[in-house]
Amino acid sequence: MEKSIKEIAANYGLYLGIALAVVTAACYSIDIELIANTYVGIGLLILVLGVSVYASIAVKKVQNGFISFKNAFTAFFITLLIGLLISSLVYIVIFNFVDPEAANTLKEIIMEKQINMMKDYGADSKAIAIVAEEFEKQDNMYSIENILQSLVFQLIGYSIVGLISSLIIKKTEE
Repeated sequence: MEKSIKEIAANYGLYLGIALAVVTAACYSIDIELIANTYVGIGLLILVLGVSVYASIAVKKVQNGFISFKNAFTAFFITLLIGLLISSLVYIVIFNFVDPEAANTLKEIIMEKQINMMKDYGADSKAIAIVAEEFEKQDNMYSIENILQSLVFQLIGYSIVGLISSLIIKKTEE
């Protein structure tokens, strides 16, 4: 059974990675601002969590409706890891090899959105100036190192949700 858990999770991880790669490539091709769009980000968050949780449910179905906490989390994490690795590779290729200038464009877009949001919430001009200065100091938000660092933080954040969902999904035989 252990092998089928990993196979199922790996398959869902590939599906997730391909979906994330297609969305990223489409956003890049259509309008780079879509990558920084809040609604696109929320949609991707839902997609990542949905596919990862569904992988645990799929394993549970294969095991006749029973799954341990460990196996539920394993399925979730393998799916998550493979999907996010593929997505990170796409970001690395696009922003470091295909179009490095796009990283600067996206940095400016994100900085502008951040400053506008701070103004909307009534932040004072000193705080806004500090944020703008910090953005300017960053060499490349989409460097290989920054993308890999982001991958680690995403894995940690999503894993917390994965632990909770695994508690909910688990069902052991009595």
